[in-house]
Amino acid sequence: MLRNSALPENVITAKKQKPAFAIRMINHWDNMDGSIERGYAGRSLFFADNKISYDAARIHRYARLLASVGINALTINNVNVHHHETALIDDNLLPEVTHLAAIFRQYAIQLFLSVNFAAPIETGDLTTADPFDPEVITWWEQRAASIYQHIPDFGGFVVKADSEHRPGPFTYQRTHADGANMLARALKKHGGLLYWRCFVYNCQQKWYDRSTDRAKAAWDHFSALDGQFDDNVILQIKNGPMDFQVREPVSPLLGAMPGTNKVMELQITQEYTGQQIDLCWLVPQWKAILNFDTQPGSHDALIRDILAGHCQHHRMRHSGVTAVVNVGDHPFWTGHPLAQANLYGYGRLLWDPEVDERELAEEWCKLTLSTDPKTVATVSQMLLSSWQVYENYTAPLGVGWMVQPHHHYGPSIDGYEYDSWGTYHYANRFGLGVDRTQGSGTGYVKQYHPLNCQMYNNPNRCPQELLLFFHHLKYRHVLPSGKTVIQHIYDSHFNGVNQVQDFIQQWDALAVDSHIPKCLFDEVKIRLSKQLNNAEAWRDQVNTYFYRKSGIKDSRNRNIYP
Repeated sequence: MLRNSALPENVITAKKQKPAFAIRMINHWDNMDGSIERGYAGRSLFFADNKISYDAARIHRYARLLASVGINALTINNVNVHHHETALIDDNLLPEVTHLAAIFRQYAIQLFLSVNFAAPIETGDLTTADPFDPEVITWWEQRAASIYQHIPDFGGFVVKADSEHRPGPFTYQRTHADGANMLARALKKHGGLLYWRCFVYNCQQKWYDRSTDRAKAAWDHFSALDGQFDDNVILQIKNGPMDFQVREPVSPLLGAMPGTNKVMELQITQEYTGQQIDLCWLVPQWKAILNFDTQPGSHDALIRDILAGHCQHHRMRHSGVTAVVNVGDHPFWTGHPLAQANLYGYGRLLWDPEVDERELAEEWCKLTLSTDPKTVATVSQMLLSSWQVYENYTAPLGVGWMVQPHHHYGPSIDGYEYDSWGTYHYANRFGLGVDRTQGSGTGYVKQYHPLNCQMYNNPNRCPQELLLFFHHLKYRHVLPSGKTVIQHIYDSHFNGVNQVQDFIQQWDALAVDSHIPKCLFDEVKIRLSKQLNNAEAWRDQVNTYFYRKSGIKDSRNRNIYP
């Protein structure tokens, strides 16, 4: 992340600071076969060939890198815990896990593990994982005791349960509070924490079922359980109600459950935002999320206030932010060298969520690339505009999921439209978008504070960038910008391609006297070229699709394939 040379003078002035959020965590989605789920920067830093395998010197550098931006906790394995990863809490592998924990400990980073809720079954020790079964309770108590014998400062567990075919308490007609509390009690006597993910929804719904709305799922499953979780349970809630889309509203669950510990989960790795091929700096997105007001008219009810423990309506012992990290064994850590700015920006934003975006972009450029004024101005402006550029050529007005199934890179407008995942745009010959209103729609808007509900419920007041997330609108519906929906789709996709072309020109202009190492310069240039190909594919397929649906021509008569 940082160059090995001495830091430039006057880049950072030393001063005493206190981090805004107590929990500043990252989650690795690494598998023991060496692969990384949703990883775009090579293989795992920790595993290979279903064994713990790592370069200790590189892990030290990585831990130092994380500590330099204030990260204080991490998991090393995927939340989708498979057979081999289940064994990470066994006595056979714990000595090796202990060595990793010792490295991170030197940099004040606490190690956690993702665990399989059905581990007692997966190991062959028991025939049930029922959280009320005495043998299951004893099994987890013994496992926890063994872990803490090896790692006295072990952080605890992260659990994905009853989600996307992962096992959980629903199998035994128990609640999520029942399942989480059982695990938390096994950890509590040792000082451990239990992170319980709220990414729970019906992934087997019928595509024609308009009454089932995936966006409502987290609230429906968890909001009624407020106050039922033990005090060392932390609910891990994704920033939006869906799944890390380029644009979606803030999850209403983050503003609810005042008697329950909460962290917000972000995604640094760019699963739906370009996969570290396309440039997409996510700090502006994250700042918008942190600044969302959950209770308009009240005091200290922004997301950042709640997660920092400053909201008088929320009584939490533990709170903060976690995120799926974007590193691998690639020489540039994150594959795309400029994607390093996402990891750096994440850590800095958790330390100080009020930091100015431009200041942060310039700071990263000076520390990582060059102090040359032209380079700093060019690269920081590319970073600052990149999220909007990516949104322009991909997802119009809050519509997500028009991606290639499974790997999620590149356009496939109907890729998930007739599938079971609950990810639809409902485009027809008249219009598109999902009606989530209080009257004619799914009623999702009712999960928000009444004033926010009123805003989202009214297409004339709903923020333009989220209109089609909350409303099904006709193609000729006039937006606040004065354009029709269909013309906005055409214009934004043409503009997005033009903006990527500008990125390439701006980067090429740095070829001389920028002091950027040639290997890094060439890597970015290659990825910008790939980004242009991707942007052109999105433009052509999206514009053609909606022209064929609507039959309405582009007012500027640009090339759209009939």
